[in-house]
Parts: sequence; structure tokens; C-alpha cells
Amino acid sequence: MPRAIVLYEIDKSFGPNILAEYYLNQDDKIPQTVLKEFSEKLGKKELANITVRKDDNRYYSSKVNAESINKDNLYISFILQEGEDLVSLKSFFENFESKIVENFSSDKKKMNLFLQNALNSILSLIQKLQEPKIIKETINERTKKMLDDGKLTEARELIDLGEDIPKKLAAEVKLAEQFLIDKFYKKAKKSFLKAAELAVLVQEDEIAVFLEHKGEQVGFFPDLIKESDNLHKEIVKISNDLDKIELNFYNKYIEPIDRLVEISHIFEDHEHIDVLTKLKNDTQRASRLAKEINDVDEKIREHIKKI
Repeated sequence: MPRAIVLYEIDKSFGPNILAEYYLNQDDKIPQTVLKEFSEKLGKKELANITVRKDDNRYYSSKVNAESINKDNLYISFILQEGEDLVSLKSFFENFESKIVENFSSDKKKMNLFLQNALNSILSLIQKLQEPKIIKETINERTKKMLDDGKLTEARELIDLGEDIPKKLAAEVKLAEQFLIDKFYKKAKKSFLKAAELAVLVQEDEIAVFLEHKGEQVGFFPDLIKESDNLHKEIVKISNDLDKIELNFYNKYIEPIDRLVEISHIFEDHEHIDVLTKLKNDTQRASRLAKEINDVDEKIREHIKKI
């Protein structure tokens, strides 16, 4: 579960500026160096989201789609717990982004309180998934209200479902998570979607949306892995074709490398990201050197014509 939520903007002239923040641990802070890296990769390079590891901490950030309030530079960031499953949390983050837009205010105290409530909501939802008893207690509260409102038939149906659905739901989620660890992505998707259906039965709509989103996202993993393999082959082919210095040759690497970085962020393959970043830096340097050589070559040819 996240340890902190930060709402910030990226100013083109001044860089990142924190608008609101909430930390479970007051000793936690997102370092300025991390915010600067977010600004570089999300703002200037326009990546959809990014994860940065620094001093044994993981920091996740993404852009908020806030066109409806005329905000094109709004971002959120989270400090993640060690070993936390980012795939699971992304549906929370996306849902949270829409709530930010609905509740956005220039009042910092108001936004700080909103972030606090949002983080507490995420925590309680994760706890429900981990502990069937919490779901059952929620069902009991809901059925009590139904009885108070005279909805006897609906209450009885929910009471009956509440006897075994929470246990089945927790078991199905556990199974799906194990399939995900074992890289059985189709089975994982099926189990997450089945768990979502169980959540709907006991009117846990927020949990259902989360599980459905995660199932659909996991379902894309085989395609992303295939795309990643093809991009690697494309980069190898470009290397094999290199037999002379051309002005734009090295630029051919940039697009596949950038896409591989995006895919690596989804799988949180930090070691791969580091290698790709170094490859891109050297490729850009080689491209600049190739341009210099070509510029000098043109001048040499002009001089030769005058001899």
C-alpha cells in the first residue's frame, strides 16, 4: 500500500511545484532529485507514468488527465512500500486521478485533507481484499441498513451471500496473484475477473472495479512481452545493418528504445531500464558525433572542389 500521496504541477520555467501532500510517516518526503527526474521524463519526454528507485524507496508518478479543468501540467506521485504490486495499485491510481479532477481546489489545506481521505480509502480497500472478515463486517452493516429501511428480501439475499462469498473472493484473489507470480497471465486474468464477479454479488463495487481493471491489465501482458521481444530484434537488426556512418542512422534506435523503456516500467524491470537508458544516451551521443563528421565531410568536399 502507498505510504504517501503528492499532487504537484510541472512548470515549464521553474520545474516541479508541490500543490498538496499527505504522508503516513512524517519522516517520508519525496526528494527534489526524484521530482526533478519526474519532471524530465514525464514533462519533457511525455511518458505516461514512471517508477523511480532511490535509497531503497520506490516512487511512482503519472500525469493527471485534467483537461476538463484546463490543467495540462498536473501530476500525482506515490511512495510505494517495498515489494508492493504496482499492477494492482494502478487501477486505484487511475480512479484517484478522476477524483482529483472532481475535487480540485487551489486551497492547499482542502487538498491535503482530500489526499489523506483518499489514501485511507485505498488502505481500507486493500485490507478488505486481504481479510474476508472485513468484507463480512461491511456486509453486516449494509444488511442492517436494509432491514432498517424495510428492504427485507434484499437483506436476506445479502446475508446468505455474505456467509461464503467473502471467503471465496479472498481465495480467488490469492489464486490470481499466484498465477501472476508464475506468469500464467491468461489464468490470472480469468481469476481476477471471477473475483470481480464475486465482489459484485456482495455489492463491493469499488473492489469489483479494481479487480476487473487488474484482470484486463494482466491480460495485456502476453502482448507486451511479444512486443518487447520484437523491439529487441529490431534493435539487433539495426546494429547488424550498421556498415557506415549516416546522418540519421543512430536516430533509428531512439523510438524502439523509448517503447522498451515504457514496457519495462510496466513490469518494473529497473535493471533493464538502466541498461536501456545508457544505450539511449550513447546512441544520442553517437548521433551527434555522426552529424559532426558529416558536417566536416561536406566542408572537406567543398575544399576539394576548389583545389
